[in-house]
Amino acid sequence: MVPFSSFATAHWTSGSPRLERFNGFPSMNIQGEPAPGKSSGEAMQAMEEIVAKLPQGIGFEWTGLSYQERQAGTQTVPLYAFSIIVIFLCVAALYESWPIPIANMLMLPLGVFGATLATWSRGLHNDVYFQIGFLTTLGLTTKNAILIIQFAKERMARGEKLVEATLGAVRVRFRPVIMTSLAFFFGVLPLAIATGAGAGAMNAIGTAVTGGMMSATFIDLFYIPLLFVVVSRLFKVEQKPRAPGSGTDFTPSPEDGPGLSTSPGALPGRGDKPEPIIPSEGH
Repeated sequence: MVPFSSFATAHWTSGSPRLERFNGFPSMNIQGEPAPGKSSGEAMQAMEEIVAKLPQGIGFEWTGLSYQERQAGTQTVPLYAFSIIVIFLCVAALYESWPIPIANMLMLPLGVFGATLATWSRGLHNDVYFQIGFLTTLGLTTKNAILIIQFAKERMARGEKLVEATLGAVRVRFRPVIMTSLAFFFGVLPLAIATGAGAGAMNAIGTAVTGGMMSATFIDLFYIPLLFVVVSRLFKVEQKPRAPGSGTDFTPSPEDGPGLSTSPGALPGRGDKPEPIIPSEGH
């Protein structure tokens, strides 16, 4: 027998206790977490920059939560676009008009500005929880505009001019808008200031929603009337007057003769009671 030492030299060394493969290729699993004050997105970006410097033929793939985060990042823009389209269609169905919802859509940047500013001022990051609050802000931003514009349309249906009806709607709906917005703000505020386990997710959602709602509320009160008047005049939106007490549009025709009266008392069942017809003798 030939001893092993006569043709080879042996020494101890450290190595991986197991051999891993990913999609059939030899691989190495690298795990880590972001440093304090850094987001997971920044950590993933740093890893991608390091991998880009490796020799040709060596690649990488994200797995687990990192893979889900990357997938969610690519879906953000289509998700926002779909949300805006749904909001526009819902408002168009409410107003039964295509031009008027444009005034509501112009309010969205104000809510976006408030949500982004509040999140940035607290040092939070653009994570999935912020995106949830962001989507919520998009829907809530149009709420105040709906309260004012719908009331302005009803006043126009009663025969008021555009500017007069809009200003009257703002005066009447000012208190409901402020009260509902403050109620929502104080209801979500505990999320923004939460502490303890899971506070990061609650802070991200609460900060985005409260910031967007407050900016949309106090700025919308000045811009909603202006944008509604501008859009109505630009697209020549006119509200036909309605018959008193009816829910349908009512426009008297010029061809109607003198026998037709548009007063409430002239319509059966409205206003004064019609006098009974008494047949005369001989008929």
